[in-house]
Amino acid sequence: MRASCILTIQHGVGYTLVKIILTSSVVTKLLTYDTRYFMTRLSISDLSLKGKKVLIRVDFNVPLDETGTITDDSRLEASLPTIKYVLDQGGIPILMSHLGRPKGVAKEEFSLNPCAKRLAVMLSAPVKMAKDCIGPKVESLVKNLKQGECLLLENLRFHIAEEKPQEDPSFAKQLAELGDCYINDAFGTAHRKHSSTYYIVEHFPGKAAAGFLLEKEINFLGEYLLKPRRPFYAIIGGAKVSTKIGVIKSLIGKIDSLLVGGAMAYTFLKAKGVSIGDSLHEPELVDKAKGIMDSFEKAGVQLKLPKDHVIVNDIHEYSSVQVVDNDQGIPKGCFGVDIGPKTIEDYSQELKNASTVLWNGPLGVFEIQRFARGTRAIAEALADVNATKIVGGGDSVAAIRQGNLVHQFTHLSTGGGASLEYIEFGTLPGIEALETAGKAEII
Repeated sequence: MRASCILTIQHGVGYTLVKIILTSSVVTKLLTYDTRYFMTRLSISDLSLKGKKVLIRVDFNVPLDETGTITDDSRLEASLPTIKYVLDQGGIPILMSHLGRPKGVAKEEFSLNPCAKRLAVMLSAPVKMAKDCIGPKVESLVKNLKQGECLLLENLRFHIAEEKPQEDPSFAKQLAELGDCYINDAFGTAHRKHSSTYYIVEHFPGKAAAGFLLEKEINFLGEYLLKPRRPFYAIIGGAKVSTKIGVIKSLIGKIDSLLVGGAMAYTFLKAKGVSIGDSLHEPELVDKAKGIMDSFEKAGVQLKLPKDHVIVNDIHEYSSVQVVDNDQGIPKGCFGVDIGPKTIEDYSQELKNASTVLWNGPLGVFEIQRFARGTRAIAEALADVNATKIVGGGDSVAAIRQGNLVHQFTHLSTGGGASLEYIEFGTLPGIEALETAGKAEII
């Protein structure tokens, strides 16, 4: 049996009709294939950019010190290939991003102005800075842009509708009206259904595409983590179980061992009956944590928790510290702030067995130097492991950069939560929106 179909493929400059003759065996394979293989997400290289105003969603959510100085510009650096490509193609980049959590209020400490200044140095070209991201003044500024110029819009989250699109659906439309086409290059926010990452895309049918950074992230995570080399180990840290409970559950059956650290470990330890003193934990999730541990045990997947802890009675740089193990427990009035030496040794030895490692989240109060030792020690131990090593999350990536260990890791992801959700679901809302915008129709 033979069958034929016509594909109408929409691209940057029009439509192409392609007639395909299919044999019965091919039809059968197509019908049984995973539909993800037929997604038609456009790449930035598929669009005609010359003379076009190109809206680019970047992730410039960079760390700033108390003086407003950028302390790590790696996210700006990661965006350069896409921005330079647009400029080289004769397009005019209009960049938009969020910074911090201003919650709908314009605050100077959350201005993207430091990013505009640093980006101008990195591009060796002027970068104009808008005082808002929508409105008549911004529209006038955009209208007068010329080839070779670059514009950075002010913090998207100065408008409540960025994070809550339902409160003002016109916000996404106003952003869309600033550009002729749209590029999403912000993997770190692709897991959010926000105005600038999801709803804006519907205004660019056939003219919305993935930037080079977004494509790189998808390729790395898809290649190394959706079909990993075994044994596959995961290190999950950070403050809350609640933000990672979905991915932890999804890892059952996918991984061979889970190593837990950070404040989230205390919710699990509480479920095991270990005294955790006043350590940060989520009491309402203790029963769920016990259920997760039971599920791991039934599946034959190892779930390791810290054996000992660095504790203090007041969380600040100059607190006196002591180390206790689980048999002693953490006394009332004290807080666990880092993994102890026994845990560092235990986790370091365990990781030597891995062929693939995913790491997301710090193992202590990383922002205070004295309590970042456990995280740094695991970074150093993991650097020496001969395995595929993917790291996501600001603090865990920072530990690797601060230790000058970057070249000893396979991939440092720009998205912490996004990388976890991609592993959990195999896609993200921001990616799905691009696939819808660039889809091929089978007639």
